[in-house]
Amino acid sequence: MEPIASAVVDKLKSYAKSGEDFFTSLSRRRHGPNSRNPIEILKRLQREAFSDLMKLRDRQDKVERVLTIYKTSKAGPFQEDRTHVQGEVESVGTLLFTDDLDQQNLDSVSRAGIRTGTISRLVFGATVREKDSLEAEFSTSLVRDGYDGDNLRILLELSKVRYTANMADWFSMIAIPMGGRCKDVAVYAGPSSSQEKGLTDYSSYGPPLLHQPSGSGIGLTVTKSNAIASIAQFVAEYPATIRFSHCLSTFGQIVCQLSRSTRLSLFGLNQVVKSSQRISPQNLVTSVGLLRRGRPALEPSAPPLEPNDVVEESSIISTRHIALMVESELDESTTIRGWAQLKDSNPRDIWWAVTMSDSAEGGEMGWGLCLGGVIQGATNCDHFQVEAFLKFNLGRRFTLQPGIVCLLDGNNQTPAFVLRSTWSL
Repeated sequence: MEPIASAVVDKLKSYAKSGEDFFTSLSRRRHGPNSRNPIEILKRLQREAFSDLMKLRDRQDKVERVLTIYKTSKAGPFQEDRTHVQGEVESVGTLLFTDDLDQQNLDSVSRAGIRTGTISRLVFGATVREKDSLEAEFSTSLVRDGYDGDNLRILLELSKVRYTANMADWFSMIAIPMGGRCKDVAVYAGPSSSQEKGLTDYSSYGPPLLHQPSGSGIGLTVTKSNAIASIAQFVAEYPATIRFSHCLSTFGQIVCQLSRSTRLSLFGLNQVVKSSQRISPQNLVTSVGLLRRGRPALEPSAPPLEPNDVVEESSIISTRHIALMVESELDESTTIRGWAQLKDSNPRDIWWAVTMSDSAEGGEMGWGLCLGGVIQGATNCDHFQVEAFLKFNLGRRFTLQPGIVCLLDGNNQTPAFVLRSTWSL
């Protein structure tokens, strides 16, 4: 019996020892040996961080492979999904130094091409088929209700739609369904239009025929060596108050690069006015406001049809304009430009201007000086004007241009102070 009893006691002792070891191991796991060992903690954090980095690298490799496929593919989703938005708010005010303000003074301001009022533009542009571009321009203008101008409406309109297709490095095509002007297909040089503008149309880019509304059109541009040629066909509809329904305009331009900083441009515009069915689309116009007691903005000056041109509804009138312009860059920011425009090759019917300006690059103060005028036969008074202005770039988006314009129409002399401000969005 004693051997059996001793075996039972040994067995119980072994069970007790095993239980003690079991509870001791549980106690050690509860307190955690790693919690008391910083080295073990750092090793564990290193393993976890390495695992996270490997996962991030794997995801980065997948994204880079997708981008590589899109860049090498011609039909990538990022190539036709870029829309650029540009905005501009332009305000022009005029103070006439005269004792009596009459209609003759207002006509002088209109002939000088001073566009008083506030105009805002918003241009949406998108890239299509890698090299092509599509632009839609919205603008606001003031329209007078009634002859006395008591009520002014602010109109928001889709003023222009233009599509440019670059077929090759030397050939491009431009389609303008609405709101086209000759300047939209003309070849430009130098700074952008907002930087190039002066206080009047004479100190802007070029001859008046470039700024004349021409309606819908299509144009082609060909580049060869040091010469560029462009041609366009427009059709414009007249308002219901004019007996002629529409006008067909053919525009052409040849540009020759005489030297590195000098170029010569020849413009031609042939207008044929007919009394047939209206065919061009109307602008999309929406009224967004109403003002009281104000003055309307003057329309942009352009060589219009003469009053005696409109005679009978069945007649056809053809008018031809030819312009020559020479421009030269004296340095990186100073430009001198001169142009002359003739109507029907008549030397007694000429628009002309000579402009010298500094574009004020790098935030410096700029300036401009312009001499211009109109000669319209022996029966009409000649127009002559002198313009001088300063240009202050207040930041990257705001420009302030104060200046003096002296207008001479026959015996009538009208000096004026003009202030133009431009805010780009």
